[in-house]
Amino acid sequence: MADTVTAPLAGAADPTPVVEATGITKRFGATVALHDARITVAPGESHALVGRNGAGKSTLVSILTGIQQPDSGTLLLSGSPAPAFGDTDAWRSRVACVYQRSTVIGELTVAENLFLGRQSQSALRPIRWKELRRRAADLLAEYRVEVDPAARAQDLTVEQRQFVEIARALSFGSRFIILDEPTAKLDARGIDRLFTKLRQLQEQGVAFLFISHHLQEVYDLCSSVTVYRDARHILTAPVAELGHEALVEAMTGESGSGSGSSGPTRRTVAADAPGVLEISGLELPGAYTEVSLTVRSGEVVGLAGATASGNVRLGETVAGLHRPQAGRITVAGRELRTGDVPSALAAGVGLVPEDRHLQGLVTERSVAENATLTVTDQLGPYGTVLPSRTRAFAQRMIEDLDIKTPGAATPVSALSGGNQQKVVVARALATRPRVVVAIRPTNGVDVKSKEFLLDRFQQVADDGGAVLIVSDELDDLRSCDRVVAMFHGRTAGEFQPGWTDEQLVAAMEGMAGPQDPHKVKGTPSHASHD
Repeated sequence: MADTVTAPLAGAADPTPVVEATGITKRFGATVALHDARITVAPGESHALVGRNGAGKSTLVSILTGIQQPDSGTLLLSGSPAPAFGDTDAWRSRVACVYQRSTVIGELTVAENLFLGRQSQSALRPIRWKELRRRAADLLAEYRVEVDPAARAQDLTVEQRQFVEIARALSFGSRFIILDEPTAKLDARGIDRLFTKLRQLQEQGVAFLFISHHLQEVYDLCSSVTVYRDARHILTAPVAELGHEALVEAMTGESGSGSGSSGPTRRTVAADAPGVLEISGLELPGAYTEVSLTVRSGEVVGLAGATASGNVRLGETVAGLHRPQAGRITVAGRELRTGDVPSALAAGVGLVPEDRHLQGLVTERSVAENATLTVTDQLGPYGTVLPSRTRAFAQRMIEDLDIKTPGAATPVSALSGGNQQKVVVARALATRPRVVVAIRPTNGVDVKSKEFLLDRFQQVADDGGAVLIVSDELDDLRSCDRVVAMFHGRTAGEFQPGWTDEQLVAAMEGMAGPQDPHKVKGTPSHASHD
């Protein structure tokens, strides 16, 4: 099939909305996923869609992209009725979605990804690779995407893969693109570059529906915001006229004064509390160098850093995923055998991995099976797993973590993102670990779920454990008793409560000197707290 490359529009002169959905209702059995929902997006607009996990956002996206049919309601795309269900080409020409999980194929080149299924101008002609690369170069240049058409997709950065997906969507003729948590895996500079590109495309008449749990990004990028709660439309308003507290209140149904949005209440950690997690002189080539850190009993420590800082690899090392070249790790005085996940588990380390989809969940398995993967030895005698014990154990965890699920046997893929993350956290806590390593634990979850999970980590510390929260999300780090910042594989500063966003971000971006007044103990290569 021949490809369609539509020239950019000069602006958003046509007032006809690119999407106008009214009265949209969708049920899955007894569950009401959407009830009388609506949304309108204008040409050239960046429109935010926000709401807690389970509010109906994902269901709306599936309807706007033709994956699901609504039970009732009207959907117009650029003033015309939505294409027939199953007419993939017609849907692609009107709307596209760039998901949090990239759909580009890493083994293929950029050019092959851009024109997958459309490599030849005719089904009867062989693929002309030189011509394919030229067409790809023209398309990328048209939208000012600076990526080599011959590069392998797996060698691109996250933001470059997103640009390729956006360019591919535009090549079908679509001028309406849904962005589902596009910044979840980007650092601050990557987010800035992405937003710059989106603004350029808006000037060309492209409209975006921006879905994010990072509310500040809504104010940074979008002109309008729509809020869903409990499967219903709550409000649509200009972003400039809606304050932060009002937005959170619309999402949660609770007033700002009673929502406790500041995170868990800190306890004072005793100065002589024993070190539960002790990292000494740890070094992993290409990731981090000479890192030393102590997390005491009852303490929640943040390990801050941008994408290339080494903080994620350090957290994964504690959990046994990497074997460092030098240094040692002890848990409650016991030295870990590094690079060995079972040894880390046996020593009392629980891990909440960075990516719940790739590292945290077996999506085709049930909530019960996923939540009990770390405790199979407790589910039956002589290495057996008894279904009754599995269900009972899982039910306790479902209640403990307040996981919203029809039952323990429900496939974990059927849960909202926030509840999937709770399953991952439940599994990490199932062994009653001495140390919890939580890597970007609130990534892609709603405001209330963030508060709940951070409070749950605080409970681990209150019970005498040690928690290491590895994140670049400032809200995660505000909940910590102490924050250690990393930059290019070395610790760059240590911060007690009261730090400002500017101070911490400066350290994460390598702009904080060793004499800064907010810096507590240590040198740029060694931060400890004994």
